[in-house]
Order: sequence, then C-alpha cells, then structure tokens
Amino acid sequence: MTATLAPVRARTGLLVVGILLIATNLRAALTSVGPVLDDVRADLGLTATAAGVLTALPLLAFAGFSPVAPLVARRLGLERTLGLGLAVLAAGIVLRSVPVAGGIWAGTVAIGAAIAFFNVLLPSLVKRDFPDRVAQLSGGYSATQSIVAAIASGVAVPIAGQSTAGWRIALGCWVGLTVVAAAVWLPRLRTRPAGPDGGAGATVAHRSPWRSPIGWQVTLFMGLQSLVFYVMVAWLPSIEQDHGVSATTAGWHLFVYLIAAVVANLAAPHLMRRLPDQRFVALLCAAVILLGVGGLLLAPGLSVVWLVSAGLGAGLSLVLCLSLFSLRAVDHRQAAALSGMAQSIGYLLAACGPVLIGALRDASGSWTLPLATMCALIAVMGGFAVLAGRDRVIG
Repeated sequence: MTATLAPVRARTGLLVVGILLIATNLRAALTSVGPVLDDVRADLGLTATAAGVLTALPLLAFAGFSPVAPLVARRLGLERTLGLGLAVLAAGIVLRSVPVAGGIWAGTVAIGAAIAFFNVLLPSLVKRDFPDRVAQLSGGYSATQSIVAAIASGVAVPIAGQSTAGWRIALGCWVGLTVVAAAVWLPRLRTRPAGPDGGAGATVAHRSPWRSPIGWQVTLFMGLQSLVFYVMVAWLPSIEQDHGVSATTAGWHLFVYLIAAVVANLAAPHLMRRLPDQRFVALLCAAVILLGVGGLLLAPGLSVVWLVSAGLGAGLSLVLCLSLFSLRAVDHRQAAALSGMAQSIGYLLAACGPVLIGALRDASGSWTLPLATMCALIAVMGGFAVLAGRDRVIG
C-alpha cells in the first residue's frame, strides 16, 4: 500500500512545487520596474506620460487577455496552456530587456498576457486537483507571489548598480525564475490528463458567470479590492511625502504594507477553514482596509499602524478572491470562466484607479478628497464581498 501511494504523493508534491514556482513569476517582472523607472526613462527618452502608460500596460493586458485564457485552456489543456504561458513570459522578459527598438513595449505586453493566463488558470487548476484544499493552496501561492514581489522591488536598484547593463539586467534577471519554473513544469506537459480541456471526464455545460448574479458579485469584489491595492502601491509614497515623510522612509512603509499582506495571505486559509462560509472574512477584509485608509485620512501621523491594517486587509481579500473563483464554481472549467471574467473586469477597474485618484488629487490640491473617495469605494467593496461570501455556486 505504501509503495503504491509513494508515486502518487511524489506527483502531488511536484505539482504543488510547480504551482508555487509559477507563483514566483506572478509579480516579480512587474514590481522590479518601479524602482528603476527613472533610469528607463533617461535611457529611452520617455516622457512621464509614456512611462505612466508603460506601467499601466500589464494591467491592461490582464484585462484584455484574461477572457482568452479559458478558451485556450479548453483547446490545449491546463498544463499545456500554463507551459505556454511560461514560454511567453520568458520571451517577454528577455525582449523587454534587450536593446531592440520597441522591445520594451512588446515585451511588457507579452509579460502581461502571460501573467494574465496564470492569474486565471491557477485557481482552475487548484479547483480540479485540490478541491479540498482551495484556501490553503490559494493562500500559499498568494504569499509566495507577494514575498517575491517585495524582494524584486527591493533588489532592483542594487542589481542595476552592479552592471553596466543597468536597468536592463535588473529587469532581465527574472527570466531565471521562469526557466526554473518551466523545468519543473515540463513533466506535466508529457502527462496531460484525458479530456477536452486537460481534465477528466466529458465536458458538461454550466451556466455562464456573465449571466449570474453571484458571478458579478465576485467580479465586482475582485475589481474593487484590486483597485484599492494598486492605488495604495502607486500613491502611498506620495501621500506620505506630502505629510512630511522622507522618500526613503515612505519606501520602507510600502514594504511594511506588502509584508503585512503576506502575513494575511498565510493566515487567511486557517481562518476560512473554521467558518461555514466566507461572509465574516469578507466583512473583516473590508473593515480592516477601511480602518487603514480612514486612518491615513484622519490621523496620518500614525501611518505605520494604518498601513499594517490596510496590508492585512489586502492580503485577506486577495486569498478570498482567489478562493471564491473555485468555491463559487461547479467544476474547474466554470472556475476558469469565472476567474477570466472577474480578472478581466477587475484589472480594468484596477488600471483606472490610480488615474482617478491622481486626478482627484490634482483637482482638489490635497489627499482629503481622494482618500475619502477610497473609503466610499471600500464600503461598496465590502457589500459585494459579503454577497459573494454566501455559501452557494453559480449552478
């Protein structure tokens, strides 16, 4: 019996390792850009507007390519589609980093497209192969991506300073993570499960999430929590500097925000496992994020306290969203469709968030109106989160 189970456990363990290695590639190629963006602008002669477009391109690619991912997975299978995503990501990282005309733009789009596929299909894979451990694996790979993202943003400048290639090597070195993930994932390409989409059994028609109230509740929760997160990442240093915090300290405070999110990523599965549904966790997410952003508005001098609160809420909400893609679906095919819908609309909202908040800052001349608007959006997010947290499926 033990001899029979050993190969199965080995394959399961290797699959978990493969998922976590893919997770290391979900954000590093993106968070490494900001710290060296001034070097990129100076080298390529980009205007501030062009640099803004460059940083928004991945989010727009997420929105554009997310609905495509389930369609490709139905034709190629989940394993092969994820393998294709790793190949596209590696090509995009290299293309973005080499001195080729237009390479940085084409490479950035390719990176965004590949990560969009991972964002959509990893919840589907977890639903199919680990239906009883959705929250645990979602929390595990969320924490993995957050930790590597924080490291990538922290080491970008030191890496750039160690080579004459500067920012190109700082951005290009992350192809190494992609190669490692591809090497571990390679055996999965040779052992594709039977079925038209890489899963077992015949295709069964299910209700489209686009025609489901639950689908839209999950989608709007996903979109609003993403908007809040990317607004915080984009504008937090500026908010703090306007209140007299140095640029270096503001950067470390952003790191605190991201690390608090990692702690919540790891804690969320244990909290969710003890509850009959996800409504309490959904309400808790909104409450601690609202406390953090409201604190920045009313008592900015205690910013570290508020950032820990907002970061914990961001980490909880991310794991909850990823889990809902699976928990609200009947099977992994429907999970992929819901994930594609939610991330397409969600990242479109997220791309608009920093622009909207920046425009409100310019129009009002202070951060009072932007932060008050954020608080209102968080309250709306909480409403959709509680609705999405009810124990039911799309059907």
